[in-house]
Amino acid sequence: MAAAAPGLAVGKPSQDGKRGHAVTNDPSTMTAPLRDIPPVHRFTTDPVVAAYAPLLGPGTVRACVQAVLEREREARANGCRPRSFEQLRSAVLEELARAHSAGLLRVINGTGVLVHTNFGRAPLAAAALREATKMGTGYTNLEYDLVAGARGNRYDRVAAQLCELSGAEAALVVNNCAAAVLLVLDTFARDREVVVSRGELIEIGGGFRLPDVLAKSGARLVEVGTTNKTYLHDYRNAWTERTAIFMRSHPSNYRVVGFTAAVATKDLAALAHELHVLAFEDLGSGALVDLAAFGLEHEPTVAEEVAAGMDVVAVSGDKMLGGPQCGILCGRREVIDRLKRNPLLRALRVDKLTLAALSATLRLYLEPGRLGDIPLYAMLGTPVAALRERAARICATLAGAESRCGLRCEPCDSEATTGGGTLPLSHIPSAGIAVRAAALSPDELARRLRNRRPPLVCRVEEAHIIIDLRTVLPEEDAQVAAALHTVTADTGGDAA
Repeated sequence: MAAAAPGLAVGKPSQDGKRGHAVTNDPSTMTAPLRDIPPVHRFTTDPVVAAYAPLLGPGTVRACVQAVLEREREARANGCRPRSFEQLRSAVLEELARAHSAGLLRVINGTGVLVHTNFGRAPLAAAALREATKMGTGYTNLEYDLVAGARGNRYDRVAAQLCELSGAEAALVVNNCAAAVLLVLDTFARDREVVVSRGELIEIGGGFRLPDVLAKSGARLVEVGTTNKTYLHDYRNAWTERTAIFMRSHPSNYRVVGFTAAVATKDLAALAHELHVLAFEDLGSGALVDLAAFGLEHEPTVAEEVAAGMDVVAVSGDKMLGGPQCGILCGRREVIDRLKRNPLLRALRVDKLTLAALSATLRLYLEPGRLGDIPLYAMLGTPVAALRERAARICATLAGAESRCGLRCEPCDSEATTGGGTLPLSHIPSAGIAVRAAALSPDELARRLRNRRPPLVCRVEEAHIIIDLRTVLPEEDAQVAAALHTVTADTGGDAA
């Protein structure tokens, strides 16, 4: 039966059509069973239930209890077998776990997807968190010029680092890459034309499509080439006096393979300069280093595209860069200066915590030997043998649980991916734990792990689940073991 809204009575419609409690004329089947339903305070004073009060608020906890008890009253009135206090407590805990999961929770990522958009993409480096904490607990010079003693510019705070890493003349940070694209289009192409290859009219997560972004910016899309082949002369033939931008959209979340042709960055940039239009690239993934060093396919870096002649390049900060969510624009000084003068920028600006975390992340790129301090690159650089050793240690701690409840855990080889709209053909050798339970289906096993605190999210594959350790931080191994120890218990999850 569907859950009732907290605090609302449920039941069958009475004869006058109003919804209320089901009515019966037989007191022997109605009064006693309802009188046996435990009172609300018996649940709210239970230590495990009460632990949710500071997380959700006492009123929400009480409403969750009342919703469960109201459903129990209706079930008994309809002749269902009464549930015990322990069963009702489990139902209350499930209700509370669902309410708690609607908030922001730390999740253990056992999926093997490194840049998982649903989990907040790249985890931040410890240095980034420390810097955000330091700047967040006091005042900063966010928009204050300490030399002049007057108002300053927040966008200059990380510009020097970005220029050093990209080779660009200037840089700008906004709140995400889609905002960066919108700002460029609104600044340079409103009521004008933007030429894009048909093979690059991308759709990103959530159903957002590049043609829709172009339309919203007030620009007019001009498609050239075909899905699989676009040539330089296609751009030249599409140019008119109304053309504002030749735009490249890097296929970071898909690939067109086989009988294909694409225009090299340097050639497109050269043609754009010849025709006096802007050469703009949405590079997306934000790689600042050659990913081939980690066994992945080469992904164009920001520095490579800037060096090839692009006037401005847009990337995400929370993908392969490994920083906080933001959109980064690197390019020619006059282009960036014009973007800064657009009034729309105020609606897209980033706060001091984002700038602090981004600056600390970029510092790790600039300091020799510190790239591994960024969690994304630590994960990419972990040998498969080390992951197998961790899997074996976790399984060894579960030997007793295996025999006690029919849980079977064993190390296994796996395959991870970068995810997050990056490197769609990447296959990263990995290792993890294959788990099955005699009395639980894989889907039910995965559900119970998700309902724990902290939630553990894994992959379901045929008759078992896979916990891929490439995306599980080493310090989370003990929590993985604890989750598997208790996963067969008949509870709805524990409060954090």
